[in-house]
Amino acid sequence: MNIPWLEKALPGLVGGDETTLLILKVFLVVLTVVVANFLLRRLLARLEAHTLLTSTPWDNALISAARQPLTVVAWVLGLSFAARIVEAGTESTAFELVDPLRIIGVIACIAWFLVRFIGKVQEAIVARRLARAEPIDRTTVDAIGKLLRVSVLITAVLVGLQSLGFSISGVLAFGGIGGIAVGFAAKDMLANFFGGLMVYLDRPFEVGDWIRSPDKEIEGTVEEIGWRLTRIRTFDKRPLYIPNGIFTQIAVENPSRMSNRRIKETVGVRYDDVGKVAAIVADIKAMLRAHSEIDQQQTLIVNFDRFSASSLDILVYTFTRTTVWVDYHQIKQDVMLKIAEIVARHGAEMAFPTRTLYVAGGQERLPAADR
Repeated sequence: MNIPWLEKALPGLVGGDETTLLILKVFLVVLTVVVANFLLRRLLARLEAHTLLTSTPWDNALISAARQPLTVVAWVLGLSFAARIVEAGTESTAFELVDPLRIIGVIACIAWFLVRFIGKVQEAIVARRLARAEPIDRTTVDAIGKLLRVSVLITAVLVGLQSLGFSISGVLAFGGIGGIAVGFAAKDMLANFFGGLMVYLDRPFEVGDWIRSPDKEIEGTVEEIGWRLTRIRTFDKRPLYIPNGIFTQIAVENPSRMSNRRIKETVGVRYDDVGKVAAIVADIKAMLRAHSEIDQQQTLIVNFDRFSASSLDILVYTFTRTTVWVDYHQIKQDVMLKIAEIVARHGAEMAFPTRTLYVAGGQERLPAADR
């Protein structure tokens, strides 16, 4: 490849030496790429700083996503230009790959830019909704973002193959025939893919939900839902990676979506206090009716339930307004302490296991003992 102004100005500088002239041409091209790349990076940095001050997230996502791909494109074009200069000077057949590599490099950079742009827009949408305290379905946002990125990558591969002279129709036909063999070989991977798709469509849980399974030892907070794996952070802070195909075979509980939390306790009093049970039951029920953290729209039961071996059992069954785990235990503690105060206020005592020993000539009750 000849450059007129270089051909006129440079030979006099190198005394007509072709090798030195070739090296000088390549050096000038590389130097031009370095300077242009430096100026381009500075310009994009200034534009990105300016877009941070605007109200729309699209311009910042566009500039931020384009910074690295554009600099790589500059290097790809510059180096290919330098390679063509060397090819013209040496007539080597090794440089026939320059054009295909340049095409592949540009297509890869465009795909890279689009993937980054989709990710930046996704992050901007989530951050903007959170800043405005607006509800957002992060699972749906992640699913759409992943579908768009996969579409970009597939399109880039097909365009690259077409640019290299391959027939897309032939590639697709081969893919259809080979898909059967691949399906048998990668059935577990396909099961995980469709399991992830079902999670996205049915949405039994979302990122941030606390889930557990009665069928498997799975319990924790969902951190990421991928196409093959779902990452769960257990309560002892260990990451747990679950193949998505598992979720099509097991039952999954989602405590994060419960409307209330239940308090279900049995309060046992002594048989000696049988005459005070009705009053104790009435006072416990009144206390729960007046409690500000107990949901009065839900089932509330306080009743003498059964005669146990060492106690008269009172069933306490009610629901709190909150579903927050820590707050729930504070409320439950408050309720339990107030129940203990009611029992003591009536002159009764909580029961504990006792044993009565019968002796000849009479009956003697020994002191109670824990068993």
